[in-house]
Amino acid sequence: MTPESRIELRSGREMPVMGLGTWQLTRDTAETVQSAIEAGYRMIDTAVDYGSQRGIGEAIRASGIDRDALFVVTKIEETDDPMAGVRRDLEELQLDHADLTLIHRPPPEGAGEDLWRGLMEAREAGLVRDIGVSNYRAEMIGRLSEATGVVPAVNQVEWSPFGHEAALLAHHREAGIVLQAYSPLTRGERLEDAVLMEIGRRRGKTPAQVLIRWNLQRGSVPLPKANHDAHFRENLDVFDFDLDARDMERLDALNAHWSALGSLPYVD
Repeated sequence: MTPESRIELRSGREMPVMGLGTWQLTRDTAETVQSAIEAGYRMIDTAVDYGSQRGIGEAIRASGIDRDALFVVTKIEETDDPMAGVRRDLEELQLDHADLTLIHRPPPEGAGEDLWRGLMEAREAGLVRDIGVSNYRAEMIGRLSEATGVVPAVNQVEWSPFGHEAALLAHHREAGIVLQAYSPLTRGERLEDAVLMEIGRRRGKTPAQVLIRWNLQRGSVPLPKANHDAHFRENLDVFDFDLDARDMERLDALNAHWSALGSLPYVD
């Protein structure tokens, strides 16, 4: 596995094995994202309520990187008209398509079958290449699939050694759904954990690098946020070491369904 490695989606298209999270990345967004692209990131994750889409579009245009070499993830909100939401995001980004668009969160009244049908229409119209969900439980994904016959390509959830659910990852593997991990660095709140720091010292890596590597070895796709060049490069410098079985077991054992946001939506 290298920074250029990709993971195959249900459609046969491929997605980078890690990407850049841009939540609250609203200061100097264009310059920051362009620096990330220059450092080697090829997947950028955004949403309208992040406030980062216009800057991301500027960065993509300024980067000189071929559009097909980049993978842009967008989201529609649970209150959106799906087609209008997709078009809004593309207009802000000044792009003609998104590589992956997700339902940001399930609506209060259920799984969002109408939102899902709208994303299917957007895909048929060529505005979106792949479609998926975010913050969904396995049961809700099943309801979307049963209603439409279409299984999400991706489920993006908060995911770290401190908060995860092995049963969800097993379900996704069996169903052919890729799990994307947002806030894989715990928004900085758990970086001084003793187990994390000890493994990092022994491996010659930072706690953040250990968290990213744990995700990669578990088969999830991390989306660490960063806004400094040194952090961009640190987060990408995770392909020259392995966590052994004992390291992985110790990290898995940290799980307490902890969330930087207060709760994990996919855990009952």
